[in-house]
Amino acid sequence: MNRNNGKVAGSLLAGVLALLMCACSSMKTPATADVAVSKAAVDNAVSAGGPEFAPVEMNSAREKMALANKAMAAKDYKLAADLAGQAQADAKLAQAKANSAKAQTAADALQDDIRVLREELNRNVK
Repeated sequence: MNRNNGKVAGSLLAGVLALLMCACSSMKTPATADVAVSKAAVDNAVSAGGPEFAPVEMNSAREKMALANKAMAAKDYKLAADLAGQAQADAKLAQAKANSAKAQTAADALQDDIRVLREELNRNVK
């Protein structure tokens, strides 16, 4: 009986180790994808004018991306995925702020154009 218990325990331990190895390797793929998606979000925010219009959010996104890359190199995939998600959120906020600021600038320019046209119309009417 004692031998059978040892065999069962050994088999159980081998099974648990196999599951842990599979879980660890499967965590790498989502983390890698999260980091790649977040990098694209940071790049999009930069293209949208994030550094100019939302420098705080852009710096935060870049710092978190750097930390996510370090976590990936250290094979800490959970931390890498968490940091990548935070970086993506910061980058999207920076992009939204940049787009909003550009839209506000365009609206202000349009209002100025309308004001100038009204002044011209009023001069011609008098």
